[in-house]
Amino acid sequence: MTGSSPNINAGIAYGLADEGAKIVCTDIQPDYAGRCAEFIRNRGGQAIGLTCDVTKEDQVQAAVQRARAEYGGVDVLLNGAVVQIRKGVLNMSVEEFRRQIDVSLAGAFLFTKHVAQLMIEQGRKGSIITIISTEGHQGNPGNIGYGTAKGGLLNFTRSAAMELAEYGIRVNSLTPTGTDPTEGMARAAEWGVGWQQAQTSERRAGFSEGDVGVPLGKRPSPRHYARAAVFLASDDAEMITGFDLRVDGGTIARYWRWNPGASTIA
Repeated sequence: MTGSSPNINAGIAYGLADEGAKIVCTDIQPDYAGRCAEFIRNRGGQAIGLTCDVTKEDQVQAAVQRARAEYGGVDVLLNGAVVQIRKGVLNMSVEEFRRQIDVSLAGAFLFTKHVAQLMIEQGRKGSIITIISTEGHQGNPGNIGYGTAKGGLLNFTRSAAMELAEYGIRVNSLTPTGTDPTEGMARAAEWGVGWQQAQTSERRAGFSEGDVGVPLGKRPSPRHYARAAVFLASDDAEMITGFDLRVDGGTIARYWRWNPGASTIA
């Protein structure tokens, strides 16, 4: 998996490992990759951590070959690497925009390319899962690079699904939404690492405002995304490809007039 931060990606890694998957945790930050793998092993799973810049093709190739050397090949790829640069179109530099696009889109392209080549070489009918965001479906002001990248990943997923279908390789996406920070904060503390969103999350953790717009009444946690990823990776989803599975509490489905504060729906 690409990206091993304490929040969404680590939650998914834990969930896959609990189902018996052997995890290769990659991240540009060595402490994230290493601690994610270490704590999966502490939980009784199998994992290794690799430092990898997903925008560098030689590093991507090395990570895929390491996975092959350690575990014999790759059956599941989870594209989750992202960089957070929360700026809007009026104040974001083109260098920042390109970096954000490069990590999310080029990173997913490179890992999908080299993992798919290995799957085809080995005759493995694998599963590739790309992490999106509700910001890939909706317009969020002040976060132009992130939303653009995630929107692009939706069609990258569909295009790759069509190209790889003949090899039995399924390609789907998973859409989280604004996530309850409790799990991520606890995991960061357990790992003894900093988490760039933790300070913001701490300010929001004690408030319900972030949950008001979620029809089911609360934001999902990483463990909810993990269950969805396990399903998409499994044989239970053998006839599903080119699909986006939204685990968002209904946030994308809601109509603009839906008003949770009113006594009746407007």
